[in-house]
Amino acid sequence: MSGIAGIIHFDGAPVAAGMIEGMTSAMAYRGPDGIHHWQHGSVALGQCMLRTTPESLEETQPLANEDESLVLVMDGRVDNWEELRRELLLHDAVLRNRSDAELVLRAFETWGRECLQHIDGDFALAIWDARQQQLFCARDRIGNKLFHYHWNGTTLVFASELHPILALPWVPETPNEGMLAEFLAAEWHSRDESLWNGILRLVASHRMVVGSAGPRPEKYWKPDLWQTLPFTSDQEYFDHYRELLSDTIRRMSRSHRPLACEVSGGLDSSAVFCVAEQLRRDARLPAPSIAGYTLAFTEDGGANELLYSRAVGEHLGLAIHEIPPSIPPLSWFEESARACREPPGFPNTAMFKDIRHHATMHGSRALLTGEGGDEFLQGSRVYYAEELAQRHWRTLRDCYRADAAAFGAAQAMRWVVRHGVVPLLPLALQGALRRLSHAIRGTGPSDRYWLSSVMRAQIARRRRRSPHRRVCSVGQREMLDCLDDAFSDQAMENIERLSARAGIEMRCPLRDHRLIQFAFSTPERLRLRGDRPKYIHVQALRGLLPQRILDRAGKAEFSVVFRGHLDRMGESLTRTIPARRAGWITPDGMLRLYRAYRDDRQSGWPLWVLWSVYACDTILP
Repeated sequence: MSGIAGIIHFDGAPVAAGMIEGMTSAMAYRGPDGIHHWQHGSVALGQCMLRTTPESLEETQPLANEDESLVLVMDGRVDNWEELRRELLLHDAVLRNRSDAELVLRAFETWGRECLQHIDGDFALAIWDARQQQLFCARDRIGNKLFHYHWNGTTLVFASELHPILALPWVPETPNEGMLAEFLAAEWHSRDESLWNGILRLVASHRMVVGSAGPRPEKYWKPDLWQTLPFTSDQEYFDHYRELLSDTIRRMSRSHRPLACEVSGGLDSSAVFCVAEQLRRDARLPAPSIAGYTLAFTEDGGANELLYSRAVGEHLGLAIHEIPPSIPPLSWFEESARACREPPGFPNTAMFKDIRHHATMHGSRALLTGEGGDEFLQGSRVYYAEELAQRHWRTLRDCYRADAAAFGAAQAMRWVVRHGVVPLLPLALQGALRRLSHAIRGTGPSDRYWLSSVMRAQIARRRRRSPHRRVCSVGQREMLDCLDDAFSDQAMENIERLSARAGIEMRCPLRDHRLIQFAFSTPERLRLRGDRPKYIHVQALRGLLPQRILDRAGKAEFSVVFRGHLDRMGESLTRTIPARRAGWITPDGMLRLYRAYRDDRQSGWPLWVLWSVYACDTILP
């Protein structure tokens, strides 16, 4: 985890003194190991360094080749560094040191913009090509590193975070009304826009060439929806998943400091920790030691997972650090919004703040998490549609029997219709049925009644932009929605910024593109079986995880960290903010929304909307 920034005047004007230094100083917390710059006429690049691997100790950025025709800045890590090094040496590349930045620079020298096909890992990078007078930019396949940019017709500026760009004198601070509507509605559609007009995000799995004609982003990776695996039994899938997960965690564990792991006690983070510890015992963990951290919600039963995290510790014979959740005051969120010029994130993100600080104080620079498991392991009952479409009658019968045994025959038959027949209907008819269901049941926030007419019109326009997807199976459509989910992008970027401010790099093995490709090539029935979600994960890790974790089907519920604030914000949310933001929301709608939140403590969506309204009010003038 580091930070990068750049200014390129394509009209040839020199970069004014102090401009690039101002950008890097605005995010100096990303560079505890030094901040350096490279400037030549109309081009200025900067990098804030956090060293997280043994090889990074040999790294200096910005990094130029011998004649300075190429100059690289990168926030990132190459997870296939051993394979890439061998491949480059076969192409007669001259490697001056072992750093990941050197590998990436030489990969671009060797393959040009196609170098990304050879690089695995988390990265956001920019390479200035003086000969071509072009900037090459890229973001990793899943978007675990951040990249923001602004183009005004002659100048490109970019940075890991948004606020260093807004601080430049020629960048206007004009709110983006369409994105504002998405936040107010808690309904996210755009992946490349920000809350400010003209400041864009390079989307995950995209590269971009910038010349005098401006940015040209393009997608360079997507999962192969038609890839099949040569397995004939469920056990072969289980064995392959375990091997792939173990290799992914091994590659992501490379660190010259103690490796930290979040251990919530859920299936995902517990698996990451147990696999990492097994690698350590087998002398295959590329880190000197490992430490686990968990949140200690001792006063709230719904959020308290200590029973499970302690079971993991007992199973491994390790002590896991129990850290009280961070519940910052509203002033903390407001100060964060003003500093970053972005919504300050949600309370269930902020609650991990002290885990990151404790891990940093204990010497760690890298933190493994279980993020990503819910999106690609959870599974859904659209296996009925998959098996119906492929006319796998015997497998369809087995799925029905498993569901009937766990939930009863009537419920199983309802699922056959809802998740088997309906997903195979034309998309327009599916949409009509969903709207009819919401109208009959009176559920969901579908009409966004708290928004002003202007904001409702904005949301309606953005809904019409949603793409139609061609997929191989129905289950893939749901995973594609997760992979391209704009809300997940926002949430993960908030977590990354939280980690950056603590001086630690977040790594998410379950968001590795190889595991995601495996999920797209796996039958849906292997993810959900009867009352057992994440079925393939559980079966593959038997013997490695404690039985208490393997038997766990539910999850903790963290609405308490929202409600501690929202219960005291009724006056602000129903009167003060609506009066100040009449162009955004209506007083009657906000009163109705707040009542929905207070009257139904089991319904989660109102608290997300209320917090989003508050977040927008904190940041915009």
